[in-house]
Amino acid sequence: AAVSKGTLYVYFPDKAGLFAAIVEEEKLEQGKVSFNFDPARDVDTTLPEFGRAYIALLCRPGGGSAIRTVMAIAERMPELGSRFYTHVIAHTVDRFAAYLEARAALGELVMDDTQLAAWQFMQMCQATLFQAFIFQANPSPSPERIATVVDSATRVFFAAYRPKQAN
Repeated sequence: AAVSKGTLYVYFPDKAGLFAAIVEEEKLEQGKVSFNFDPARDVDTTLPEFGRAYIALLCRPGGGSAIRTVMAIAERMPELGSRFYTHVIAHTVDRFAAYLEARAALGELVMDDTQLAAWQFMQMCQATLFQAFIFQANPSPSPERIATVVDSATRVFFAAYRPKQAN
């Protein structure tokens, strides 16, 4: 949008205020998507459902702008990068890790580090989709492409973290 600096600073006192608003907007946008991490839900339902919703959120049309902006400004304004990481990314990882811990306690999964497992699953779901989207090499992926990648990530995750069957 063709907007002058003067117009922007009517709404924001300075650059930091503008970028803080971008972080808050992304936090609110992600808050609109409720990932169902109910500990009573089985992993066969929850993981693929979460993976699809997570990638659809990350790669939504227009959704990469906030991430690109924060990445560009984080070196000069590390507190904004840290705030985005804590309130947007780590918040989701923490909730997902707590879900995995609950399911591991029930014997459905076996893992020593639920934070690491949560990160691994979320990163596998991004494979071939997120970077191509964020760098504008590809448009938002189709629901079918997301499902293909997430289903693969789910299979790999289960191969690593399902209890091994005794022979």
